[in-house]
Amino acid sequence: MRHVVPVLTVLGVIVAIWYAAAIGMNARWERDQAARAGETITWAEIVPRTMSQERPILPAPHQVGAGLWDGIAGQAVTSRRSLVWHGWVTLSATLAGFGVGTAAGMLLAVGIVHSRVMDQSVMPWAVASQTVPILAIAPMVIVVLASLGVKGLLPKAVISAWLSFFPVLVGMVAGLRSPDGMQLDLMRSWNASPSHVFWRLRLPSSLPWLFASLKVAIAAALVGTIVGELPAGATQGLGARLLSGSYYGQTVQIWAALFTAAILAAALVMLLGAVERLTLRRMGLAR
Repeated sequence: MRHVVPVLTVLGVIVAIWYAAAIGMNARWERDQAARAGETITWAEIVPRTMSQERPILPAPHQVGAGLWDGIAGQAVTSRRSLVWHGWVTLSATLAGFGVGTAAGMLLAVGIVHSRVMDQSVMPWAVASQTVPILAIAPMVIVVLASLGVKGLLPKAVISAWLSFFPVLVGMVAGLRSPDGMQLDLMRSWNASPSHVFWRLRLPSSLPWLFASLKVAIAAALVGTIVGELPAGATQGLGARLLSGSYYGQTVQIWAALFTAAILAAALVMLLGAVERLTLRRMGLAR
């Protein structure tokens, strides 16, 4: 209970600030409408009206909640208006990109740890790859692949993999290098081969770092997928909902899609956390 109260307190403060901001930002529209009609409007009339505007500048929390409920439970999952359907489209590209990015990051990390040449050549390029804004890369990737006849899930997965491989690479390199000199000397004294050192010492030691980096990577992969849905004028996915909402001024739709993406990211991170606890517990690395 003592852990729940602070969380609820912070949540309550955020909701209160959100409502106050919604009233303040949406009040101007109500004043303008009243002025055009030659009427005067008081705060007692402004407040309830700002809570029920069709296209508010900042939707109130209950409006976003209603948009979420309608998009998730109020539509058939096969409907183009269903956030579940759009979420699945985004999730499929996210998982594909996350899988490719994770595999690439792990393979590069193993090569960097065991090869000084790769350490000095690949690692700087990997760092440099993350300095280019993803908003600049995404349109280029989509246009190039579209010219080759590749559309749909693959372009978004490529962008997702681009963002997700780097956290895995950095975390895996740190984890593989975490055994100290005494542990490595002990393995050498047992005449262990490099493969035994890797499988019996380096890889198990790297798992806490790996899972921490995977949580960052899965969130980055989701962001990459949504960014990949924006420049193509996509009609499927959460990015498409954001795009269509911005085109038609449907701010409630935009916020509902944003919260759906946040819920999806939180669920993926929680799932990885559960896998982490189970794996480390079975290996005796956690209680």
